[in-house]
Amino acid sequence: MNEKINWKVCMKGFLHHVAPYKGRLIIAILALVCSTAIYAGNPLIEGSITTQLTKDAKEIMNQVEGAHVHFDIVIKTIITLAIRYGLRAFLLLVSAFFLTNAIQSTMRDLRNSLQTKIQRLPVRYFDSHAFGDVLSTVTNDVDTLSNALQQTFTKAITGGLTFILALSMMFKINVTMAVVSLIIIPMTVLITKIFVKRSQRLFHLQQKTVGEMNGTITELYGGFNEILLYNKQKDAIKQFEEVNERMAKSAFKAQFISSMISPCISLVTYLTIGGVAVLGCIFVIQGTIVVGGLQAFIRYIWQINDPLSQVSQLSSQIQAAFAAMSRIFTLLNEEEEEQKGTVSIDAKEMKGNVSFEHVQFGYEEDLLMKDVNFEVKSGQMVALVGPTGAGKTTLMNLLLRFYDVKGGAIKIDGVDIKDMNREQLRSLFSLVLQDTWLFNGSIYDNIRYGRLNARKDEVIDSAKMANVHHFIRTLSHGYDSMINEEANNISQGEKQLLTIARAILKDPQILILDEATSSVDTRLEKMLQDAMQKVMKGRTSFVIAHRLSTIKNADLILVIKDGDIIEQGTHESLLKQGGFYEKLYNSQFANKTVES
Repeated sequence: MNEKINWKVCMKGFLHHVAPYKGRLIIAILALVCSTAIYAGNPLIEGSITTQLTKDAKEIMNQVEGAHVHFDIVIKTIITLAIRYGLRAFLLLVSAFFLTNAIQSTMRDLRNSLQTKIQRLPVRYFDSHAFGDVLSTVTNDVDTLSNALQQTFTKAITGGLTFILALSMMFKINVTMAVVSLIIIPMTVLITKIFVKRSQRLFHLQQKTVGEMNGTITELYGGFNEILLYNKQKDAIKQFEEVNERMAKSAFKAQFISSMISPCISLVTYLTIGGVAVLGCIFVIQGTIVVGGLQAFIRYIWQINDPLSQVSQLSSQIQAAFAAMSRIFTLLNEEEEEQKGTVSIDAKEMKGNVSFEHVQFGYEEDLLMKDVNFEVKSGQMVALVGPTGAGKTTLMNLLLRFYDVKGGAIKIDGVDIKDMNREQLRSLFSLVLQDTWLFNGSIYDNIRYGRLNARKDEVIDSAKMANVHHFIRTLSHGYDSMINEEANNISQGEKQLLTIARAILKDPQILILDEATSSVDTRLEKMLQDAMQKVMKGRTSFVIAHRLSTIKNADLILVIKDGDIIEQGTHESLLKQGGFYEKLYNSQFANKTVES
């Protein structure tokens, strides 16, 4: 997505999410405008006190009859100022409340939109985008946008208004002094340009060393056992210290150069104030302006100094906000997976007959599968075998419509799956993967995830069929035992058993087992095989397995190589053919003989 599209798409999408809260934003902006107007008028009122006291002192020194300090006027002015400052504080509080409410509500809606979008994205999107990158968009980019809006919105509005009002007040007090004061603007721009140009390169270097630091930490802690085993602790410490030292030096340079902007702008401000003070004193002596006017003028210089000194900070935050918006709305505008279908199905009425008819498929232009044909009757067990990368899992991804075929058709009970609603289609399946997935929660909730309305006795029956009930009973809290976020407080084999129990509970028409027994030991594997025989009875099942000894009883074995089915039949018939399957089977048997 190019920069021009970014601006249009980002702003349109962002304004769409902000629209429900525009009333709150308007209140926040009006409160900011009023508070800024009050703030801009205060120096003149403060100056009037100085003018009044100077006038009273001069009359007393000149022994004017009835001369005295007009404390009543001074007190009234102080009370007026107190009311104005109090009102300004209240308006800022109102603004902060409504602004924060609007921004955080918008960010909540953005996160919800991102989560909803992710659920609708096709699998191919995640094949080409790193999980960490997607996670960063949902978390870091939304937080970056939120922080930037929270910090820059108020500063940008109040800074801009303060600058305009303060400058107009300065011209109102004295045009000559105002023109002289304008030197602060080009000097600020020049200083900011010089230091930002230097600091950007240093910040880039800092981020690079941060990446090196993260990589080093990941490497060292990922191989912690090996470091201890080979007594390389000192080398590891030295490696870390070297990266840490580079990071400290680059961070120091970047932060030091960046922090020089504000003092330099303040120096220009002080010099400007000094020049204006000298010039103002001359005008006071000449009677061109009053003392209070000079005091107010100097206050106004400080007022325009604040937004100018924040220019670099606002600039970096705004750039960060637009970069975050670009990533957020790039994701939100990704092409979604089509959910609707022309045919509505009832999962309970489906039998589970599956047929692949001249199926063609390829991830890119070149076809991986050129002409795949086979038919599976309801209740049959089908085994998919072949070398790694042959296309076994791809075949199941096509069946689940994680990808769509480029030619031919896949049918279930005679209905083309392209005509089915994806959600209805996937309700027919239970899928058990080699890489297990359990979430932070109780064992009971993790099993019940397969069917949320299941009764507890059904959950327990599923666990018994998966041969995991006994293990659960040995835990102190049984089915209420918690699985932590990393799911590392139970073994890999036990996790696999729990996911199988979850699949059993769903009671699907079609069961897919992708290396489902690869993470369990021999004893558990036998228990699982017995359980699987019960589970697969009466329903269509597809089993992907590297260990060919586990699929001898399959009704149909599909031998896949380079994306296509090169052989199919039963275990015995394939051995008699003396083809690729026979070689594959004998090679595993030979390996086991050598190992034993």
